[in-house]
Amino acid sequence: MAGTILVGTSSWADPGFVKEWYPPKMAARERLPWYAQRFRYVELNSSFYAVPDRTTVHKWVEETPDDFVFDVKAHRLLSRHSAPLESLPPELRDGARTTGRGRVQLTPELEIALAERLVEETAPLAEAGKLGAYLVQLTPAFSPGRHRLEELDGLVAALKPHRVAVELRNRGWVSDERREDTLSWFADCDVVFVDVDAPPDDHFSIMPSGLDAVTADGLAYLRLHGRNADGYLKGKTVAERFGWRYDDKELEEVADRVRGLAEQAGEVHVAFNNNRGDDAPTAAQRFRSLLGQAPAGEEQLSL
Repeated sequence: MAGTILVGTSSWADPGFVKEWYPPKMAARERLPWYAQRFRYVELNSSFYAVPDRTTVHKWVEETPDDFVFDVKAHRLLSRHSAPLESLPPELRDGARTTGRGRVQLTPELEIALAERLVEETAPLAEAGKLGAYLVQLTPAFSPGRHRLEELDGLVAALKPHRVAVELRNRGWVSDERREDTLSWFADCDVVFVDVDAPPDDHFSIMPSGLDAVTADGLAYLRLHGRNADGYLKGKTVAERFGWRYDDKELEEVADRVRGLAEQAGEVHVAFNNNRGDDAPTAAQRFRSLLGQAPAGEEQLSL
């Protein structure tokens, strides 16, 4: 039997969604329940910028159906992105070292402490059976010329036994001479390799769309970044970088890939990250229809 396919977006609170997709003047507290009536799955994006508070996470659990799933983005420092000191939990700031520009320097000790704090604060999701995976979205600067995947071993261990998915943003990791070793590390560590639908360009920061790897039996993961190469490489805002309105033919292509992934994994997460206006939720809803999935919560709405 094919695996379960969960479709959603890479946030539920994106400014474009608020402006163009949610009903006008909808209160912020009403958005997640409204979203969860239409999808069973979402990526938590705010955790990339700051570790969420456990009380807030518990509210998210209460506001969503029992079968709703969250994938949680790891803090940007854990993903090897630049992070200001104030992005850390207050109790981790005193011992943190910073650069002359005020950016936090990641140490093994801080990495473990921050990862453990993320797990602790998002525990209500795991306790409710709503935690999908922790998503580590690496910076393109994490390149095979300067780094080794084994540098992530400590982070993976700190996030386990929960599922961990890693999105590489430097295509050098999957070049012909490195692809086998890269995928072997993912499989050996039981880490989910994040597949992408990305612009058709061979720039080092754009991962190839033709690679559909399943490195963990339980979960396959596909993130859709749109297909605007010029915007992806030169855009200054999220909307400029990832804006793309998928047409029916493109969604059919993605559906074929997703069905193939579902033959290899028990569950497939499909996250639309084409965040410009209502591009992502609209495409995700069309994609669910293409797969023959009724809107989440449709029975409750009809009742």
